[in-house]
Amino acid sequence: MTKGRIRAKIRRSHLYTFGCIRPPADQGDAPTQFNGPGFSRIVHCNQPKPQDKRNAVKYCTNYISTTKYNFFNFVPKALFEQFRRVANVYFLLTAALSLTDIAPFSAVSMIAPLAFVIGLSMAKEALEDSRRFIQDMKVNTRKANFHKGDGEFGQKPWMKLFVGDVVKVEKDKFFPADLLLLSSSYEDGICYVETMNLDGETNLKVKRALEVTLPLDDDSSFKKFTGRIKCEDPNPNLYTFMGNFEYDHEVYPLDPGQILLRDSKLRNTAYIYGVVIFTGHDSKVMQNATKSPSKRSRIERQMDRIIYILFSLLLLISLISSIGFGAKTGYEMPNFWYLRPYDDSKFYDPTRPALSGFYHLVTALILYGYLIPISLYVSIEVVKVLQAFFMNQDIHMFDEDTGTPAQARTSNLNEELGQVDTILSDKTGTLTCNQMDFLKCSIAGCPYGTRASEVEFAAAQQMATDLEDEDDSDINKNVIDEIELETIITSGEDHRRVIKGFSFEDSRLLNGNWMKEPKSEQLLLFFRILSVCHTAIPEVNEETGEVTYEAESPDESAFLVAAREFGFEFCRRTQSSVYVRERYPSYDNPVEREFKILGLLDFTSKRKRMSVMIRGEDGQIYLFCKGADSIIFDRLAKDGRELEGVTTKHLNEYGDAGLRTLALSFRKLEEEEFSSWNEEFLKAKTAIGNDREARLEKVSEMMEKDLILVGATAVEDKLQKGVPQCIDKLAQAGLKIWVLTGDKMETAINIGFSCSLLRQGMKQICISATNAEGSEQEQKEAIKEDIMQQITDSSKMITLEKDPHAAFALIIDGKTLVYALEDDMKYQFLSLAVGCASVICCRVSPRQKALVTRLVKEGTGKTTLAIGDGANDVGMIQEADIGVGISGVEGMQAVMASDFAIAQFRFLERLLVVHGHWCYKRVAQMICYFFYKNIAFGLTLFYFEALAGFSGETVYDDWYMLLFNVVLTSLPVISLGVFEQDVSSDVCLQFPALYQQGPNNLFFDWYRIFGWMGNGLYTSLIIFYVSIFIFHHQAFRTDGHTADMATMGTSMFTCIIWGVNLQIALTMSHFTWIQHFIIWGSVFSWYIFLILYGLLPPDRSLNGYKLLVGALAPSPKFWLATLLITILCNIPYMAHISFQRTFRPLDHHVIQEIKHYKKDIEDRRMWNRERSKARQETKIGLSARVDAKIRQLKGRLTKKYSLIGMSPQH
Repeated sequence: MTKGRIRAKIRRSHLYTFGCIRPPADQGDAPTQFNGPGFSRIVHCNQPKPQDKRNAVKYCTNYISTTKYNFFNFVPKALFEQFRRVANVYFLLTAALSLTDIAPFSAVSMIAPLAFVIGLSMAKEALEDSRRFIQDMKVNTRKANFHKGDGEFGQKPWMKLFVGDVVKVEKDKFFPADLLLLSSSYEDGICYVETMNLDGETNLKVKRALEVTLPLDDDSSFKKFTGRIKCEDPNPNLYTFMGNFEYDHEVYPLDPGQILLRDSKLRNTAYIYGVVIFTGHDSKVMQNATKSPSKRSRIERQMDRIIYILFSLLLLISLISSIGFGAKTGYEMPNFWYLRPYDDSKFYDPTRPALSGFYHLVTALILYGYLIPISLYVSIEVVKVLQAFFMNQDIHMFDEDTGTPAQARTSNLNEELGQVDTILSDKTGTLTCNQMDFLKCSIAGCPYGTRASEVEFAAAQQMATDLEDEDDSDINKNVIDEIELETIITSGEDHRRVIKGFSFEDSRLLNGNWMKEPKSEQLLLFFRILSVCHTAIPEVNEETGEVTYEAESPDESAFLVAAREFGFEFCRRTQSSVYVRERYPSYDNPVEREFKILGLLDFTSKRKRMSVMIRGEDGQIYLFCKGADSIIFDRLAKDGRELEGVTTKHLNEYGDAGLRTLALSFRKLEEEEFSSWNEEFLKAKTAIGNDREARLEKVSEMMEKDLILVGATAVEDKLQKGVPQCIDKLAQAGLKIWVLTGDKMETAINIGFSCSLLRQGMKQICISATNAEGSEQEQKEAIKEDIMQQITDSSKMITLEKDPHAAFALIIDGKTLVYALEDDMKYQFLSLAVGCASVICCRVSPRQKALVTRLVKEGTGKTTLAIGDGANDVGMIQEADIGVGISGVEGMQAVMASDFAIAQFRFLERLLVVHGHWCYKRVAQMICYFFYKNIAFGLTLFYFEALAGFSGETVYDDWYMLLFNVVLTSLPVISLGVFEQDVSSDVCLQFPALYQQGPNNLFFDWYRIFGWMGNGLYTSLIIFYVSIFIFHHQAFRTDGHTADMATMGTSMFTCIIWGVNLQIALTMSHFTWIQHFIIWGSVFSWYIFLILYGLLPPDRSLNGYKLLVGALAPSPKFWLATLLITILCNIPYMAHISFQRTFRPLDHHVIQEIKHYKKDIEDRRMWNRERSKARQETKIGLSARVDAKIRQLKGRLTKKYSLIGMSPQH
C-alpha cells in the first residue's frame, strides 16, 4: 500500500466544511475559564515523573481490571458470596454446635462437608475469575510506542503508561488511553477515528490537532517538548471535554475535537502523536463501565425461599421432638430407674425438664438436618460446571471462520438462560458486520438489480414453508404462483467472482450495456455522482495496481466500488481535483477524466446529506448532492420532481427489503451564481462566534436547492450470518427484542427492517425531544411536558387499536431518553415500550444502555439478557441478568465483562432455545427431586424418634446416613442435571414455543415444588409405617426372632434407595447407557456396600456384621417388602403422569409421543401442523413479515376473484 504517501500531500481540512472548522490562529476562541471542583486535573506533558510531586492527587495507572476479585479481597468476598446462600448459614451454625456435647454426630462429620462445599464453590469462582484476569492481561500487556526521552521512542505495555506520556499510535491500532491529539501524518493535523467500540457509530470521526502543535510531526521534535494541560476531572461523558493547553507561554482552549478516547481506533491515518490525559479506570470508556456484579439466578433465589420453608418444617418437628422429650423427661424418666436419669443432670434432669427439652431441641435441629441437604449445593455446582463444559464443546456454536467456540464464562447462570423474557441487543458488530453491499438502484424511474436481499430470500423461504404446511387449497396454490410471479425469491447460487461491497446483478448496467439503455444520459450522471461525490482517498497496491478506498463510512466505499464496476473508477485525488477512469464512451478504452473540486459540503448526522461542486472538462459547473430521500425531495425544483413518485415507490420497496437508501440529485450552476455564493460561503466559514455553524448551514441551504432528482441507491448493511432467522426463532420463542445503538436514527431504522424488527405496515412511534424557548429550566420543563404528552398519546393509540394484526414499533433517541429515564417519567415510558412489538433506541450512550437495561429488569421484574461486542456495551452487559459478549474483531471488552461469550449473534438461538431450555428444566427438576428424596429420608428419622420416645436415637447406621447423599443418590441426580433432554436439540429448534416453559416457570413454580414435597412426605410415610407393619410384630428369622433395629433400619434404607432411584428413572425422558449405569449402579452399589461392611470385624461393623448375607438375603419377607414398598412409593407419580399425559398433556408430552410413534416421519403434514401451532404468535421477525405478506396476497386474490364473480375455491 502507499501507506499515506498520496494522502500526506492533501490538506484534509479543506474537504470538510462542518467537521473541521479551524479559525485563524489570531482569531481563535479564548481559553476556557474554570476553577473549583470538577476541574482539578493538571497534566505535565512529556514529564510523567513530576505528576505525583506537583499534585496532591496521585493519578491511577493505566492498568485495568474487570475481575470480580483480587488477591486481597478474594477470601472475604468469596466467603460473603457463599454465605449469601441461606442453607450455608444454617450449616455453619450446625457445624459450630457440633463442637458441643449435645451434638448427635461428631464435629468432623459436620465441619468437613461444609468446608468441602465452600472450598469447592470458592475454587470454581477463582477458576472463572482467573479467566477474566487472563483476558485483562492480554489488554494490559499490549505494546504502546512512547517517548523515552531525547527524541527517541520505545515500547512498553499499556499498563505502564502514565499521565503525561507522549505516545505514537499507528494506523489500525487502538488508543491505549485518553489522549490529546498533537499531530498526525497529515500536515494539517487531521486524523480519522473509528469509535464503533465506544458508541456504535460506523462512520469515521474527524479529529484535528491544535495548529500550534502541528510542527511536532516526527520523533525528534519531542526532544524538548513540554506543556501543561488543565482540564476536567474524570467523568463518563463521551462527547464533552473542557480544558486548556499551556504551551510556549500561551494558553489554548481544548474541546472534544482534539481528544482521542481509549478503545477507539485510528483509521485512514498513518500515525498520530498524542499526550496521555486519562489513564486506566479514569478513561471515559472505563468510567462508563461498572464493577463486575454478583449475579444470582432466579432459581437460586427461589431456592433460598424453599430453604426457609424447610427450615420452618425442621424447626417445627424439632420443637415437637423437644416438647415430647421434655414431657418424657419430666413425667416418665423418674420411672426409668435402669437409665439412671439423675446421673446426668444436664441433659436428662427430671427436675428441670424444660432445660432438658431445650438441649434436645439443639440435638434435633442437627439430627433432622437431612431435610436441608448440604450436598445439594455441591451437586448443583458439579452439574453447572458440566453443563458449561458441554456448552463450550457444542460444535453447532463453533465459528469456523475465526476458530472460536462458545464460552460459558460463569456457570452460575446456566438455568437463567432458559427464563429470558427480553433481549437487549447492540447493533453494529452484533447484528451487523459493518459491511455494505451495493445491491439495487433506481435510475430515471427504472429499477435495476435483480438479486434479492438476505431478508427477501429468507422471507420467501419461510413463506414457501408456511404455505406448504397449510392444507391444500386453490387459493394457497394461487398465492404461491403470485409469489413466483413477483420474483420474491431469486437463485441462491452465484457464480460471479465475489467483490466486497458489490452484490449487484443486472446485465442491463454491467459491462457497458448501460449505454444501450433509453435514458443513458441520466445513467451517466448517476455514475458520475457515485464516483465524484465523496471524501474518500484511493490507495493503490503497488504490486497489483488494484485500487482500494479508505472512506469515512462503509456506504461511501460501497458506492465507489459500484461506480468502478459500472465503469467509473475513482483512481486518484489531489488538493483540488478528483480523477475518474471512465469506460465511456468506449467500454474497452477507459479514459481518465479530471473533475475540479470547487467546494464540498460534507455529511453530518444533522444535515443528512453531502454536496460537491465540480467543474467538468467542458467547463460546466455542477452541484452533485446525495442524502436521505426526505431531505433531497424537500429541495427538488418544480421541474426536477418528474421521477419523485416512481422513485418513492422503489424506495419503499427497498426499505421493506431491509436496504439502506439514499437519493441522488444534481444541479447545473452558472459561473456568476457560484462566485457570489462562494464569497458568502468563505465569509461564513471564517466567521467567529457561536453562530458560525448556523451561518454555514444557511449559506449551504442557498446552494442545495432547485435540485433535479436522478435516482436512488439501495445498499445492504450486511447482517451477520443467520441474524434474520435467529431473530425470527427467538420471536417465535416468545422473546422480546430491543435494539440499543449509538448509530443515528435512520441507520437504526434500516437495520430494524433488515432484521425484520420493523416491516411495512408496522406503525412507527417516534418519540423525540423538540427545542423550546426560555431559560434553561423552562426549556427542560417544556421538553419534559412535550415528551410526556407524546408518550401518553402513543399509549392511548395502542390501547384503542382494534386490529388484531396491528403492530407498533417504538423508536427513541438518546437525547429524548435523557428525559424519559427520569424517575417521574420512566415507568410511563416502559409501559409504552412493553406495549410495542419492537423497540429501537438510537444515539444512546453506554450509560444510557445500562440505564435502559436496568429499567426493563426492575420495571418488568423479568429476566433480561444483554448482548454486545464492544466497550460501549459493557454497562448493559453487566447490568442485565445475563450478559452475552460477541467475541468479534473489535477488542474483547464485551467478552471480558460477559457471563457467556459467542462468536456470532446467530448462536444465541441455540444458546437460549436449546441449552437454556435444557439447563432450566434440568436444574429445576434436580432441585425438586433433591428436596423430595431428602424429605422422604429425613422424615423417617423423625417418625422413628417419635416411636422411640424422642430419645434422639437414629434407626440407621451412621455410615448409611453419610453415604445416602454422597454416594448412593448423588450420581443419579447429577446425571439428571447433565444429560436429561425432554426433547432433542433439533426438536427444540423446530418447536421454539417450548422455550416459554422457562419464562413461565412451569417446572419450578410453587405448585410443582409443593407437589414434590408432598410426594416426599407420602414416600416417607409409606416407607416407615409399611415397614413397621411388616417387620414389627412378626417373625423375621427362621428361628422365630422378630426384626431388630439394625434389620428394620437396613430394610427401610433399602426401600428408600430403591424408591428414590426408581422415582428419578421415571422422571427422566432421555436415557442413554450412562443413565442406566448410574441409576442401577447406585442401587447395586448399596448391596455391595452391605456385603463389604458386613465382612468387617464386629467391632468395626457393629450391628451391620454379616447383616445382608446372614439375615436379610435369606428372608423372602425382605425382598417382598422391598418390592411392595418401592411400588407403593411410586404409584402416585405414575398415576399423576398418566393422567397428565392423557388428559392435560404439556407440549413436550405431545412431541414425545409423536416422535415415539414416528409420526414425524410417517405423517409429515401432522408434524408440520404441530410445528406451526407451536410457534408463539409474534409481530416481529420473518414469520410476522411472511404472515403479513400472505394476508396481503390472499386479500388481493380474494378481491380479484370477487371482481370476476368467482369463488376462490372454484
